[in-house]
Amino acid sequence: MIRVLIADDHPVVRAGVRALLDAEHDIAVIGEAATADEAVALAESLAPELVLMDLQFGERAAGAEATRRVRALAAPPYVLVLTNYDTDGDILGAVEAGASGYLLKDAPPHELLAGVRAAAAGQSALAPAIAGRLLARLREPRVTLSAREIEVVRLVARGATNAEVAARLHVTDATVKSHLAHVFSKLGVSSRTAAVSAARSLGILR
Repeated sequence: MIRVLIADDHPVVRAGVRALLDAEHDIAVIGEAATADEAVALAESLAPELVLMDLQFGERAAGAEATRRVRALAAPPYVLVLTNYDTDGDILGAVEAGASGYLLKDAPPHELLAGVRAAAAGQSALAPAIAGRLLARLREPRVTLSAREIEVVRLVARGATNAEVAARLHVTDATVKSHLAHVFSKLGVSSRTAAVSAARSLGILR
């Protein structure tokens, strides 16, 4: 039996996913979390085989960090991301945080069920569109930012100063400046505003 924890801030989404999974003879939903922190706490206390994780909780894009924390537990369950967001930054952030798979919420039920079973077995479970994006990213010479550089640009896009970015990421101001210098060089820009604009136009940021 695959024991699943659903982590999503929308009650209707949780109810719909639970109904779909509970109808399967080999899957049981053992808990629901409405916040990222609750997802981590329940993953530790309930010990599911799999956490179905959204990326956005309210105004916070906290799913990737919650995934990292879940995968750092003593007996970590697998994590399958189920979200509306398909930018390079979201996908890379989730995969680098340790997610076994990445599905979009408009996926057909059979795809979600197959993804749950694959991820719970430790296999990769990527939506076809996501897999195609990752393959294209590997094959084509294009601008790529690291997960940390994307994180820095995302915070800058929200209006954070270098000091605020440093505090949020637990690094020094000098490290933030170094990341931004690399971002400017890779994107061919010379300002924070231009970097944010370029990252959005390239699909790196939402």
